[in-house]
Amino acid sequence: QVHLVESGGGLVQAGGSLRLSCAAPRSITSTFNPLTIEWYRQVPGKERELVATITSSSTTDYADSVKGRFTISRDNTRKRVYLQMNNLKPEDTSVYFCSAYSSYTSRSWGQGTQVTVSS
Repeated sequence: QVHLVESGGGLVQAGGSLRLSCAAPRSITSTFNPLTIEWYRQVPGKERELVATITSSSTTDYADSVKGRFTISRDNTRKRVYLQMNNLKPEDTSVYFCSAYSSYTSRSWGQGTQVTVSS
């Protein structure tokens, strides 16, 4: 498994922006580069929701609810994946998790970071 650490959450007003980071500090690049990395979010009492995906070749995909507002990117040299979140809405309030897997690695999860958007 891969050790993942999220950061960048916080409190922001509606319409504001945040950039989340998912780091794999214990990985070497040969382990990190093949990973597909996903951002999920979850509010208490609800199922975890897939927000954005980036593959090893940097192909991206987004949930309809965030298309045009969120951008996922990766920096393999820094072993990080970012989620740039713009025009945030109160309904984006959630705990955001990153998750990673590959053909060689079972799915791993980070500890989560709280994003709160006030109206």
